[in-house]
Amino acid sequence: MRVVTILRALLTVGLLASVTACGASAAPDRSVSGTAGTATPGRPSAHPQPISAVMPDVIGGNAGRASEQMGSKLDMVFKDASGQGRSVDDPAGWKICGSRPGPNQQITDFPVVFEVVPLAESCRGTTSK
Repeated sequence: MRVVTILRALLTVGLLASVTACGASAAPDRSVSGTAGTATPGRPSAHPQPISAVMPDVIGGNAGRASEQMGSKLDMVFKDASGQGRSVDDPAGWKICGSRPGPNQQITDFPVVFEVVPLAESCRGTTSK
């Protein structure tokens, strides 16, 4: 009985040691940078830099392509720039007359708004600012 108790204790210690060793080696050794040259392997910077994005100039372009370009992770809305309140079900059939924020401006608020009209219409005379 005493041998079984000792073997059980040794087995438990061995399993814990192997789990601890596997856990330590499973994490990749990577650098997380806050500012250039100050990265510490495996440890994030104490002063991380915010991720910033700038609105590309998509005015006059196809709304569907702009949606693809901006990516699915960005919260964006398509609004009828004519003031008629039409629903934009398929952005590929619409062109961009304006955006909020404007071209080359910092994206600081969400959702990003694209003011659009159907491809066959002109942006002139729209209510976009």
